[in-house]
Amino acid sequence: MKLVDINCDVGEGVGNEAALMPYINSCNIACGGHAGNTELMNFVVALAIKHHVKIGAHPSYPDKENFGRKTILISSNSLKIAIQNQINSLVEIAIAHGTTLHHIKAHGALYNDIAKNKELAILFLEAILQYKNNVKLYVPFNSEIEKEALKKGFSIIYEAFADRNYTNDLSLVSRNKKNAIITNLDTIFKHVSEMINTNKVTTVSGDKIPIKATTFCVHSDTKNAIEIVKKLYLKFNDKIST
Repeated sequence: MKLVDINCDVGEGVGNEAALMPYINSCNIACGGHAGNTELMNFVVALAIKHHVKIGAHPSYPDKENFGRKTILISSNSLKIAIQNQINSLVEIAIAHGTTLHHIKAHGALYNDIAKNKELAILFLEAILQYKNNVKLYVPFNSEIEKEALKKGFSIIYEAFADRNYTNDLSLVSRNKKNAIITNLDTIFKHVSEMINTNKVTTVSGDKIPIKATTFCVHSDTKNAIEIVKKLYLKFNDKIST
């Protein structure tokens, strides 16, 4: 069976990073937009180094009130500055720890919006342009951010979600719906295995839709996130490098 790269969104106030790190390959660290602060970023970066986990920035809409999970009205310039400030704050901490950023992955509503909105995807890429040659970008398959990033020469890594259900257009099922989040361990293993082995995902409509992914996300605030990453780690045997 193929090995699989597992990533987690961390530094979001859940407090389970120490338990997650031994079982993941890369982490996406909240850097102040939806969650996170200097103390927490320092803590998570140190943990990641200890466990040889790749470090990524996890910028979002500057909206802690809604945990970055709602689209907000914000000017293009303000959003660009917010994204840059978030990433730069984590980069400074990484440098202080003697390490570097491996990747950037947008969070929540911003992740979903740049997947569908070409203009917003372009703005996001402009915001992170200084990292183009040194950092990878986690993107969903067949998205606007994927297409624009490839046009502009960014290095991308395709991501899918281990603990989330999909609709037929490869959007994630809204968190407002009961079937948005997958928590059953066997279902998650089957879900991820199908994507790895067939390059397809079974949607909530029962259709099998083409998808591509080399890293799979487990949200740290999914109620049994620790059990999920342990299960995937043991089932897929070991960590790999991307």
